Amino acid sequence: MKIGKKVGSMILAVSLMGGLVACSQSSSSDGSKEKGKSNEPLDIAVIIKATDSGFWQTVLQGAKAAGKELGNKVKITTDGPPSEADIDKQVAILENVITSQPDGIVIASTSSDATVPAIENAMGQDIPVVLVDNRVKTDQYVSFLATDNLKGGALAADKLVEELKKAGKELKGKVAVVSAMAGVQVLTDRDKGFIDRLKKIAPDIKVLDTRYVDNDITKALGTAQDIITSNPDIVGFFADNNHTGIGVGRAVSEEKLQDSIAVVSYDADEEQINSLKSGAIDYLIVQDPFGMGYKGVMNVVAKLEGKKVEKDIDTGVTAVSMDNFENEDVQKLLYPEKR
Repeated sequence: MKIGKKVGSMILAVSLMGGLVACSQSSSSDGSKEKGKSNEPLDIAVIIKATDSGFWQTVLQGAKAAGKELGNKVKITTDGPPSEADIDKQVAILENVITSQPDGIVIASTSSDATVPAIENAMGQDIPVVLVDNRVKTDQYVSFLATDNLKGGALAADKLVEELKKAGKELKGKVAVVSAMAGVQVLTDRDKGFIDRLKKIAPDIKVLDTRYVDNDITKALGTAQDIITSNPDIVGFFADNNHTGIGVGRAVSEEKLQDSIAVVSYDADEEQINSLKSGAIDYLIVQDPFGMGYKGVMNVVAKLEGKKVEKDIDTGVTAVSMDNFENEDVQKLLYPEKR
């Protein structure tokens, strides 16, 4: 009888240990699922700079396309502040996402500095982070996908001069740079690339002091109108993102200066494309936001699967005018839903 009790106690102890082992395999100490040990889909959070921009909506389209292609393997969640000016809001979103313990994060960080602690925190918890569009000041990330904005800015200068020559104008007068925000590295690079190249290829053109408009279309419109009024010898504009491009395009259109002022703008929102068609904008410097979102998700998944992921990837840039507008590759960049 005593032997029977001992055997029963041993069986109970083994059963309890088995239960504890099973629990430890299904969840981590904080209750979150362990990567690679669950049949649940991978939870990948995609955080954009702003929800008020067609560019960032296209990034999300790319991310969702990757999710659709991967099927039940992943679950894509998306978030972002209302405006690119809301840097603190984006940091708070990122911190909240990390608290929820996703399997991976794709982020387009507006600031190169403000998100660094949170990104490093995520990487320290083995949550792979893929950066798109803007480089941050840390080497703790899995992959960085972006345009070479110095090259993109230089391309914009080349196309502005090309347009002036096409119109039979001397390379003299003034050119204005309308920038969305000060202190944002991608914009700083675009403006520097443009100004440095323009000074080299058209030294007799004076570049006015850069004007910043808080990424506000109405302010960009008013700023462009003020520049036109104050500088009768203005020959061109460079607008360094979609909102500034829309504002400058409106100003040129309202003043009926399509034939007098050359305009080159980064990005390709619907209104920018319409301005291109009307002649208010002569060239769009087009990135690949769809590709950023798509490849961002794919790189997170590749990392989670233990595959090698390239650290830095140039996603390319294309100058679009009405001359190459109907090109198939250009159409895919302008209308990603055609992919």
